[in-house]
Amino acid sequence: MNFDYTDKVKAMRERLLAFMDEHVYPNEARFFAEIAANRANGNAWVPTTLIEELKPKAQAAGLWNLFLPRSVRAPQGLSNLEYAPMCEIMGRVPFAAEVFNCSAPDTGNMETFERYASEELKDQWLEPLLRGEIRSAFLMTEPEVASSDATNIQCRIERDGDEYVINGRKWWSSGAGDPRCAVYIVMGKSNPDAPRHSQQSMIIVPANSKGITIVRPLSVFGYDDAPHGHMEVILEDVRVPVGNLLLGEGRGFEIAQGRLGPGRIHHCMRSIGSAERAMELMCQRLNSRVAFGKPVSAQSVWHERIADARCRIEMARLLTLKAAYMMDTVGNKVAKAEIAMIKVVAPNMACDVIDMAIQAHGGGGVSDDFPLAYAYANQRTLRLADGPDEVHRQSIAKLELARHMVVKTDVDMPVTRGC
Repeated sequence: MNFDYTDKVKAMRERLLAFMDEHVYPNEARFFAEIAANRANGNAWVPTTLIEELKPKAQAAGLWNLFLPRSVRAPQGLSNLEYAPMCEIMGRVPFAAEVFNCSAPDTGNMETFERYASEELKDQWLEPLLRGEIRSAFLMTEPEVASSDATNIQCRIERDGDEYVINGRKWWSSGAGDPRCAVYIVMGKSNPDAPRHSQQSMIIVPANSKGITIVRPLSVFGYDDAPHGHMEVILEDVRVPVGNLLLGEGRGFEIAQGRLGPGRIHHCMRSIGSAERAMELMCQRLNSRVAFGKPVSAQSVWHERIADARCRIEMARLLTLKAAYMMDTVGNKVAKAEIAMIKVVAPNMACDVIDMAIQAHGGGGVSDDFPLAYAYANQRTLRLADGPDEVHRQSIAKLELARHMVVKTDVDMPVTRGC
């Protein structure tokens, strides 16, 4: 495995770093001030003018739709390995990915359209998403069941002539609160009598369909993530054409695995960027503060923490790059163990590093004077999003145990598979 940057990535990375220095870091305060002003005026769910101003600049810089590999509709898309250092840089600032049209859940939804939708649906929904004209939401998790087991999903998708009728309640529907959100991808149960993993389907639902109610926004440690938000949504007798079903009835799990693999690793790439920034802020703070007659950075306890943080960031980055390399070369299915491992490792690492940085900042660390509290909230959420840690650990353990399963030969002698 060779993780060296190609010349193309080196040049693109330099452009991205320059763009961040010129347009993103100086505007962090403005972004949150805009949202605060909108909230004070009675509507936090208004797109910020900052993001809309920066999108054309990102397009002009050739930093647009970098996440989508092998698509004729997005020829600038990078491989997973090439995208990793770019996504890491974007992850240093919570809103940065949207500037480059590389933010969740749109990236996962665009991957889904690209892989599984008809050309007609791609023309209708993928093209405006790729242009950054609309946004989207993914409706999978439900409040009334343990959604860590997706076979529990109760939302019904039932055929009625030339239409499907959808009934259910979803929550943590990220993006559904954004007024630019024009389309949902909904996972629901189309055949309760089918085998366990063939009961679910995925379907495209226009956000303005009759029968959709946005119940409320959900907060994350007090943050509402406006104007994007995470919504609870009710679908009551929502009707869409049969052509809006993706791939066919009972193929929801197949689509979910194809969608969630790239989404998971993108989260991990951004987690590493968030941890790197926390590390920088921590070291700057420790070097600038004096306690008990010497710089806080001279206190030995911080040497141990900094060393541990650096080791864990580097390990997480290498595992992420390995997973990205395997996704590019052998496919998501073969790379499922590496994807599961990094989904456990990266958010846990980022939470711990950000927590150290918060500690280094004292009371300021838990305030909004610094980006650390919001970064922690985001990373702690990722230990649940796209599958909780426990589910990924279970998958990793099953794959590992299978490698060492004892089998018998023709002469009835036990051997260990995988050794």
